Amino acid sequence: MKTDSESDRSLPSELPVIALRELVVFPHMALPLIVAREKSVAAVESSLGGDRLVLLVTQRDADVSEPECSDLYQVGTVALLTNQSRTNDGRLKVLVQGFAKARIESVVSDEEEIRVRISELPAEEGDEWTVEGEALVRAVRGRAEQLLPLRDLPPEILSVTSNVDLPGRLADLLAANLRLRVSEAQEILEISDPLARLRRADVLIRRELEVSSVQAEIQTQAREEMSRGQREAFLREQIRAIQNELGEVDAAPSEIDEYQTKIENANLPAECFEESARQLQRLGSMHPDGPEAQVVRNYLDWIVDLPWNRCSPDRLELDEAREVLDADHAHLEPIKERILEFLSVRKLREDSRGPILCFSGPPGVGKTSLGRSIARAMGREFVRISLGGVRDEAEVRGHRRTYVGAMPGRIIQAMKRAGTSNPVIMLDEIDKLCSDYKGDPGSALLEVLDPEQNHAFSDHFLNVPFDLSRVLFIATANQIERIPRPLLDRMETVRLSGYTQEEKSEIASRFLIPRQVTENGLPSAQINWSRGCVEQLISGYTREPGVRDLERQIGKVCRKIARRLAEGDQSKVTVSQRNISRFLGVASFDRPPHSIVDEVGCAKGLAWTEAGGELLAVEATLTPGRGLMLTGQLGDVMKESGQTAFSLARSLLRCAGQNQDELAMSQVHVHVPNGATPKDGPSAGVTIATTIISLVTGIPVRGDLAMTGEVTLRGKVLPVGGVREKALAALRMGIKTVVVPRQSMREVEEIPRELRRKLEFIPVEEMADILDIALTEKRDWRERTFAPSSSPTTAMQASFRPDR
Repeated sequence: MKTDSESDRSLPSELPVIALRELVVFPHMALPLIVAREKSVAAVESSLGGDRLVLLVTQRDADVSEPECSDLYQVGTVALLTNQSRTNDGRLKVLVQGFAKARIESVVSDEEEIRVRISELPAEEGDEWTVEGEALVRAVRGRAEQLLPLRDLPPEILSVTSNVDLPGRLADLLAANLRLRVSEAQEILEISDPLARLRRADVLIRRELEVSSVQAEIQTQAREEMSRGQREAFLREQIRAIQNELGEVDAAPSEIDEYQTKIENANLPAECFEESARQLQRLGSMHPDGPEAQVVRNYLDWIVDLPWNRCSPDRLELDEAREVLDADHAHLEPIKERILEFLSVRKLREDSRGPILCFSGPPGVGKTSLGRSIARAMGREFVRISLGGVRDEAEVRGHRRTYVGAMPGRIIQAMKRAGTSNPVIMLDEIDKLCSDYKGDPGSALLEVLDPEQNHAFSDHFLNVPFDLSRVLFIATANQIERIPRPLLDRMETVRLSGYTQEEKSEIASRFLIPRQVTENGLPSAQINWSRGCVEQLISGYTREPGVRDLERQIGKVCRKIARRLAEGDQSKVTVSQRNISRFLGVASFDRPPHSIVDEVGCAKGLAWTEAGGELLAVEATLTPGRGLMLTGQLGDVMKESGQTAFSLARSLLRCAGQNQDELAMSQVHVHVPNGATPKDGPSAGVTIATTIISLVTGIPVRGDLAMTGEVTLRGKVLPVGGVREKALAALRMGIKTVVVPRQSMREVEEIPRELRRKLEFIPVEEMADILDIALTEKRDWRERTFAPSSSPTTAMQASFRPDR
């Protein structure tokens, strides 16, 4: 009830405003407030200097630090400031007593303090007693009594609500003490009708009662589950003890006993045995249906299934191993010799470590299938791990057991699949490894591929050392340049080059044709392949360093014949050079893509790519402008090599007495065709220089000649790699003469003898040597190029004097 002083108090038309965060003040509430904001402090001081009245209004958004009047609700509570004091940190503490509701009509001032013009809302509680009001009050009071213990609210609220009979007063009291949302409490404050306000409060109390009941039920169930699990574990231990005393032990072995037997039979190392025994002891003290118990079971299953000391016997008969390798693959002599060397050492010393090999070469030359043949020749298990696109370190080292669904890495998984501790593991596409925020799998492989460390490989899941020293690791890559240097340093690189046409013909006859005939369900007597047909397939329908596309074309022919056979045509088919186009259509490579006629401003260079060697026709022309322009999707190294070749060409032209007026007033545009294919590397330097000199002098370049080599500003030709692949590319295009740096001739010796007889290799040391060979007209390119002089500086200035 209002006191007489409160009832007689008349409200002024203007009042200062204190903005409240996350708090709604109702009439008849007395509570302390901490005032810290400048406008609120100014409002308190203004109120204390007058009638001590202030309007308490709640912010719409509690995150607004300096609210304007537009940030406040329109209805608030007029309160009387009854006391004030200062806290230890200097803030203002006031005690307020709400006694009436008011609505903001307009803003008077919003600078130093918020002052508004208000209109008082009429008091709604009356003395009339109604049956509906009394029933609603009793129902709401009863639900509030049920809610208090569930929400852990102070019991003093119950004594206050039992003495309140007016609907509006009860609604305000419950809304102020039941910790409702700010928007819901403000909604109750703004409702004028007392019964409507109490009905709204009843809806909110019912909702809070339902939510609190469900929450209490969940907590009770969780406590019951925990106590039930503890009680079951205790009773189970009691039953086991009683059975042991009575001699009534169950004949069927328990789960713990089964794991114990498996651990003892697994022949584990000492450290692994201790860890397994510790985990088994943990499992015995856990609830069998708990999630942690399942993690321990998974760990023990991996431990007992891994081949810790199970080895397969090696086939150490070198003749038998050689027969297996020759039966599966033609040629590839360096790799076969390396495997036979390993078996020889293994035969003399059983504890020798396996080599870490890396097969690098273009696609389709048989790197992956060769690993399977090596395993068969040695009598070992073979497991292939694809590393293309792997970017998570956990793929190699495994996940820690703290993660949900943790598993060992791919290395340990491969060992489990192999079932022996000395398999052949092929790390396929090791140059396609990636790295991101999850780690660098290439760095994780350093331990795997290091013979000094992999005898104690640590997987995060196992957390015990695992011996990988008996494993024969074979990695495959297309470009060894993409492999990190520390990782490449741990491997023995074996280069696989592309096949010659004769080698492809032999591979097709021995392996590809019989395999495709079998896979397409054809009887071997149903189809006959002529030698000319196979050669036409190789030269006219494929152009690759490997044989993958060749096998696809053979399979296409077999499918055409299989369809005829399925349609009832039982006649024998002979595939010859003349009728191959009936099965495959017009030949894709009927003519060489490059002309072998002599041309001005066009020279043929040789490049190495991950798909093998390529023949590049470098073209040049003069256009309006100045300097050099390079096009054809060239990399930075190749662009720098082109600039070097351009500067050298100008120097050689000047020393040969060539008039360079046209060159000085024109732009040299050098283009490398097949512009959609990225190209990089320094080996095109001699080709670009020859093309520019031919363009300026008008001397044609020999069309039957290809060249490769890096050039310097002093005209020296430096060695390059990939000579074998480049020579094969020239041979495929009908080029018989190849110019190579003299220091690269040691790679020429690695080319098979029958291939060397078909090509003429010309070693060179200087750019002048190449010009003497490549240009059809002879000139003295060495005159005054590097002539000795008493003054080296003067000679250099004379040789490299800029154009005027």
